[in-house]
Amino acid sequence: MFETQQKDHIDAVMKANPEFRRLYQRHRELDSKVHDAELGVLPAHDNRLQHWKAEKLQLKERLTRMWSEVGNA
Repeated sequence: MFETQQKDHIDAVMKANPEFRRLYQRHRELDSKVHDAELGVLPAHDNRLQHWKAEKLQLKERLTRMWSEVGNA
């Protein structure tokens, strides 16, 4: 997420906004879990995997809104 953004800018936003940092870190954690579960490295029932994917999507939407607010500030 935010792969096209400069790392310095992302780091500055995370430093200035603890909520953004928390959500970003949780999104990365879920991204890793989903990836590992899909590879079969992390055992997870389909319901658990779908829950992770749904939470990850909600976080992405929230982070995207927060990011656009920062860009407009």
